[in-house]
Amino acid sequence: MLVTGDRAPAQPATDYTPKVGQEGKDVVWVPTPQTLVDRMLDMAKAAPGDHVIDLGSGDGRTVITAAKRGIKAHGIEYNPEMVQLAKRNAEKEGVVDKATFVNADIFESDFSQATVLTLFLLTDLNIRLRPTILKMKPGTRVVSNTFMMGDWEPDDRVEAPPGCSSFCKASLWIVPANVEGTWRTGEKEFVLRQMYQAITGKVTQGNVVGPIMNGKMIGDRIMFSAEGTDYAGTVSGDKIEGTSKAGGSETKWQATRAK
Repeated sequence: MLVTGDRAPAQPATDYTPKVGQEGKDVVWVPTPQTLVDRMLDMAKAAPGDHVIDLGSGDGRTVITAAKRGIKAHGIEYNPEMVQLAKRNAEKEGVVDKATFVNADIFESDFSQATVLTLFLLTDLNIRLRPTILKMKPGTRVVSNTFMMGDWEPDDRVEAPPGCSSFCKASLWIVPANVEGTWRTGEKEFVLRQMYQAITGKVTQGNVVGPIMNGKMIGDRIMFSAEGTDYAGTVSGDKIEGTSKAGGSETKWQATRAK
């Protein structure tokens, strides 16, 4: 679903047929091409055990497609007629046990339980949602049809197969763990600076100071190089555990964030 205006919800009707381009609360409605829906879920590696939540779920096609893959899926939609239409569509497809829909405002809804979040909103709305998304569990996959997240660069991009005529690209972001701050391990001190999934900073050992290079977050996984050593680990709150490699040898590595 795309977004303009601010209209009061209408009463649902069983014969309701939405029109492409009709106005909604924040966007106009344009359905995501089914071929791109498939690519979006593939890119997110959505699988049974995940919980897909679609913000602005429209006629329910993303939620229903996920449910047909055996995935628990939920749609949040402001237009009550769309919600009823999506429920009827889910019933027709035989997935009401896995596909649910609610009539609500996405900006007033809790979607923190999602492991996969799908969007077809305008960039300014994505940016409004961005602080909330960044507080979600590290590793949450966020997939947007066409529109970006401002200066938060995507981790991956795909296009729909030939035959798609409009809104044919999607982008993936993986929510990174927060590693900003000072970390200590043995005699070394790492000062990490974070811009979304990109990590910079410096490492200090005694009087020797060196830059942190090639720093990157992928969910709760961190990797960077410093002073000839490659570090990789898993972040859990204020602790990192992993390995460091230097000169062909590998050792266990732990760091704790200073408070």
